Amino acid sequence: MGKDVIVACDFASAQQTLAFLDRFDSCGRKPFVKIGMELFYAEGPAIVREIKARGHKIFLDLKLHDIPNTVKKAMAVLSRLDVDLCNLHAAGTREMMTAALEGLTRPDGTRPLLIAVTQLTSTDQTALERDLLIHAPIDEVVLHYAQTARDAGLDGVVCSPLESEKVHARCGAQFLTVTPGVRFADGDKGDQKRVMTPAQAKIAGSDYIVVGRPITAAADPVAAYERCITEFVD
Repeated sequence: MGKDVIVACDFASAQQTLAFLDRFDSCGRKPFVKIGMELFYAEGPAIVREIKARGHKIFLDLKLHDIPNTVKKAMAVLSRLDVDLCNLHAAGTREMMTAALEGLTRPDGTRPLLIAVTQLTSTDQTALERDLLIHAPIDEVVLHYAQTARDAGLDGVVCSPLESEKVHARCGAQFLTVTPGVRFADGDKGDQKRVMTPAQAKIAGSDYIVVGRPITAAADPVAAYERCITEFVD
């Protein structure tokens, strides 16, 4: 899996999602799709199977965070959905991440890639200290979580593109950085606080960028997606 743009299909129904994906039939490329909590809770595993059957790679973004045994059992269920990438919260501890890997690994030894969320891109230093009582610099928190995830055997992390280069320096070039918080230079940041453009994320070393509203809410989503591909991949 090389550099790619992952389109966040944060829709409330299968009908909306599939109608959106149908628009890409003419562009000659099947977008890598993120299925998050909103869509998965609305439609369940069936939407995952349907999108996979249409030929899309899938990032199942459910951000598991619970006691190790619960996460292990949940991952064993998710492993049967044949997604390409899934995630959990690094804050759940190394023990939880190790258990998740065990649950995700199928009897034949195969499994989806597993990455850990470090800090959400809507979190800044003020919120980190005020709400979470974490007083270390946010960069150091992200790097510590990333190193813990690597030590637990995970394949990478979700982080801001602002932290990609530092994560690679700490954890190695093969350790994936999957980065939301990507906006066009002429676009609205919305509720994201730590952001970059697709071109900046490419320079920073992000392996994948996750882009939602700049594509899904665009007047021409296919054109917006192709702009992301041009800026980040090509």
